[in-house]
Amino acid sequence: MGCSSTPVPDLARLYANVAHRPSNNPVIIIHGAFGSQLRDIKTQEDMWPGGAQSLLFSDFEYIGLQFDFNTLKPLPSHLEAYKIADSIIGTDFYGKLIETLATKGSFIPTKAGTAINDKKRRFYVFVYDWRQDNVKSAQKLAQLIRQIRKDYHNPLLKVDIVAHSMGGLIARYYIRYGERDVLDSNDFPVTNAGASSVRKVILVGTPNLGSIDALNNIIHGLPIYFGNIHTEVLISMPSAYQLLPHPLNSWIVTSEGKELNRDLFDVDVWRKFQWSIFNPKVRHRIRSQFTNEVLANRYIERLEAYFQKYLTRGRRFVWSLTVTPPYKPADYILMGGNCNNTPARILVEEVDGESEVRMYPSDVEKQKPGVDYEKLLLEPGDGTVTKASLLAKTVLDPTIPRSAYNYFPLDYSILFCEKHSQLTGNIDFQNNLLNILLSTDEQP
Repeated sequence: MGCSSTPVPDLARLYANVAHRPSNNPVIIIHGAFGSQLRDIKTQEDMWPGGAQSLLFSDFEYIGLQFDFNTLKPLPSHLEAYKIADSIIGTDFYGKLIETLATKGSFIPTKAGTAINDKKRRFYVFVYDWRQDNVKSAQKLAQLIRQIRKDYHNPLLKVDIVAHSMGGLIARYYIRYGERDVLDSNDFPVTNAGASSVRKVILVGTPNLGSIDALNNIIHGLPIYFGNIHTEVLISMPSAYQLLPHPLNSWIVTSEGKELNRDLFDVDVWRKFQWSIFNPKVRHRIRSQFTNEVLANRYIERLEAYFQKYLTRGRRFVWSLTVTPPYKPADYILMGGNCNNTPARILVEEVDGESEVRMYPSDVEKQKPGVDYEKLLLEPGDGTVTKASLLAKTVLDPTIPRSAYNYFPLDYSILFCEKHSQLTGNIDFQNNLLNILLSTDEQP
């Protein structure tokens, strides 16, 4: 008997004739966190992800941002984002997506500043520095769209946006507030300033209500092959705080399965649990970089202030995306995975008088009878973002509506089986994406 195999869509056949169809809606691709390459501005040397040796063994201390001790603002970086990460050591990130748009969808890769005098299908890649505050990236997105409209000689032009992971949060902020920074207070006056320039928004694996995985990275650092990006490097990046779970989430529980009422955006919680820079081991590592104890103490004191400032901005950022706007903006389509166990909350276990963070059921040392740690800590998702967070919901149960404090203009969603970093390379995603971008029928 012959071997059976799962059939895959024939994209060439499905979209064979689209090259001859005109289009007035260019597409913008927005990558996620760590999704663009960084290079040294002076030497032009690639610093992220760098060569295989660096990627496998480095702690990437040099990609951290420095900050002004007085203003607590990041200083100008010696690194710049210059290119989307197509693939890293043979693993595809965005290469297949770009290839599919070009070869199957007949979209022409185009750079901003190119005058457009035809109706051919085109796409642009928005490359940004994923370390920076997402508001700053939203402002750069606004500049790109303004330039594209100028290139098309059409001030009323609407674009379609395809945004992966954190890139979706940037797109959402832009649509709501345009270039305005509303995070200096707890008032979020939604104007839909960017809505008039966007037709469709396709969010792919976007943590619309945050990510426990992002929280764990800030607490423990981010493993990269055999290396690790230390927590003190991650917390220098304002965007890291803006990926944390929304306050509406149940995000922390005890080993008995009881929810703890803790404010994730309160710096005293981090200090009490000795997380991140409040961890004695982390503080020792930081101190070891100084020969002068006075300077070391001063740096840690200012780093704590920096941490508190961007923790507050993180709180305001996640709330700014859920307050109700004056009217429904662009069409919102969600795409993502729901087949992989994904961290949905952390567990705090008391061991020898110390509070230890547990991410996975197997990490819990003293398991209590009757507690299903699998269901307690993990939920279906893409391994990084839960299905619930993708759908901007606080619970997995689809029959339970969103909170009144959590507005999200969902048109429809498409779920499939794939891991977070490989979503855009999935053939089912690519098929649905082309169908959405090319279809004149607005219904799912």
